[in-house]
Amino acid sequence: MGQTKDIRDSVESELGYDPLVDDSDISVKNINGDVALNGTVPSYPQYLEAAAAARRVVGVKNLQNHLEVVLPSSDYRDDATLTTTANNALTLNITVPDGVEATAKNGNITLTGTVSYGSERTAAEQAVTYLTGVRNLRDDIAISTDADPVDVTLNVQDALDRYALIPDDSDVTVGTSGNTVTLTGHVRTWAEHDAVVDAAWMATGVYDVRDDLYITG
Repeated sequence: MGQTKDIRDSVESELGYDPLVDDSDISVKNINGDVALNGTVPSYPQYLEAAAAARRVVGVKNLQNHLEVVLPSSDYRDDATLTTTANNALTLNITVPDGVEATAKNGNITLTGTVSYGSERTAAEQAVTYLTGVRNLRDDIAISTDADPVDVTLNVQDALDRYALIPDDSDVTVGTSGNTVTLTGHVRTWAEHDAVVDAAWMATGVYDVRDDLYITG
């Protein structure tokens, strides 16, 4: 059995194994570790979970999530209702600062406002992701914090040195241009990849993260 079929079969098996994913309308394509998910799922959390399940499979180097969220009629919310619900969720979340707002259109939520840290932007995303009626999420939240780019580089590199998921001989490097961090090098798995990216976003003063990491599988 060739690697192409092995990876595709493994991704399909993982999607079927994951209790948070309805894989009945999902098809998987694989070309040398470049995997694409096509089809439909009934909720935005399932859209995200399907991608997470595929990334857990050994040999998946790149993933394109082409799934479409098709809500059952009972989960549909009109724009005004979903906008109000989303803004209430943001207000009730203590980790989301004041000034972050949500707007819904046809189930697609857009987040706007300004925060001080990447972790606050992530908290805003998580506050609305699991609401009934969400089909997709666009994050237009800006990050604004005064920080020396040299300090940003050192803080991110120190974090990577502490992380158990990142091996001591890792060739991951951190570059900073202004307040944008660029990550380069090789990681073995998506878990390592996500740990590196999360470490970069947690540093004070990071406005954007450019992910040029290569997953070896």
